[in-house]
Order: sequence, then C-alpha cells, then structure tokens
Amino acid sequence: MSYTGLKFLQADNSRNWASLALRLSAALMLLHGWPKMMNFSEKSAAFADPIGLGMSGSLALTVFAEVFCTAFVVLGLFTRVATIPLIICMGVAAFLVHSNDGIGDREGALGYLMLYVAIFFLGGGRFSADNYLRKNSRF
Repeated sequence: MSYTGLKFLQADNSRNWASLALRLSAALMLLHGWPKMMNFSEKSAAFADPIGLGMSGSLALTVFAEVFCTAFVVLGLFTRVATIPLIICMGVAAFLVHSNDGIGDREGALGYLMLYVAIFFLGGGRFSADNYLRKNSRF
C-alpha cells in the first residue's frame, strides 16, 4: 500500500483528525470545571483572586471557561473564540496562581495552555460544528 492509498495521512486530513483529537482531549477540562460549578458557593469562599475580581468573580470566570468554553471547543462551535478564555484562564493559573509553585504544580495548567493554543491555531477542522454551519449557511 502506497502513501497515496492512506488518504487520512495526507496533510489536509491529518490537520482535521489532529484538530478533532485535540478538541476531544480538551473534554478532560470538564473534570476540573464541573465540580467547581456544582459546588460554586463552597468553592467561592476560598478561590484564588489573582486579578482582583473577588473570589466569586474569579470562580465564575473560571467556571465559564472550564465548562462552557470547553463544551464549545469539544463540539467545534466558535472554536477559536472559545479557546481565548481558556488560554487566559490557564495562563493565569500557571503564571499567577501557581507563580510560587514548582513546575510540577504548574504542569497541568501549562499542558492545557499549550493544548488550547494548538486548537486556536488549528481551528475546529472538518469534523466540527463550525464547518457544518459554514457549509450549510445561506449567507
């Protein structure tokens, strides 16, 4: 079998599959955001406030990014726009909240930060709601 027979490995298809794999990997962020949302009142009393919005405000923005923006990224809906709050959230976590911690404590936030940066540059790809809407738009 020649390389030309492996169409899924061709450049355009590889980018689409890579985008899908990265977006599905982003779903793991829901494991961080969901408990924060479900226990909002308890968590807000002790949540970090690195940018001066208050603990409840910081938690609300974090939940928005980690739950709602993650859901958009996984679906591939408004993908690039949805990654912006996630990139900011992970940047704040890695460089402000954990600024005095060792690299081991920053590892998760930095990994997610790089994941979201890659998704931002790749976009949703062919297997996304963005692509479906673009193809079926009447405008």
